[in-house]
Amino acid sequence: MITALDHVQLAAPPGSEERLRAYYVDVLGMTEIPKPPLLARRGGCWFQAGAVQLHLGIEEDFRAAKKAHPGLRVTGIDAYAARLEAHGAPVTWDSALPGHKRFYAQDPVGNRLEFLEPL
Repeated sequence: MITALDHVQLAAPPGSEERLRAYYVDVLGMTEIPKPPLLARRGGCWFQAGAVQLHLGIEEDFRAAKKAHPGLRVTGIDAYAARLEAHGAPVTWDSALPGHKRFYAQDPVGNRLEFLEPL
């Protein structure tokens, strides 16, 4: 029986770790968590906010997915969107999901991210 979602893995191109750190830590406010030594050799980086973990793994012939994305639940979505925009990260609002306020953004390598808050 599945009991919880442990993490979401996103791909990133080789050499993008510093850009990812700047975005996920400085812009999104997540904390970088250490990768186990055997996995750290592969590159990439892992981030956490509360119980939510995003793992960014290196993919040699990386291409960002156009549709696939994690949905990240937030509180204070208007202030959170303003935070992203203040850091130069554009947001695109979408009102198509009933009962929620939400927007999309892209990390510095093009991964699509959804941020949503129930109304």
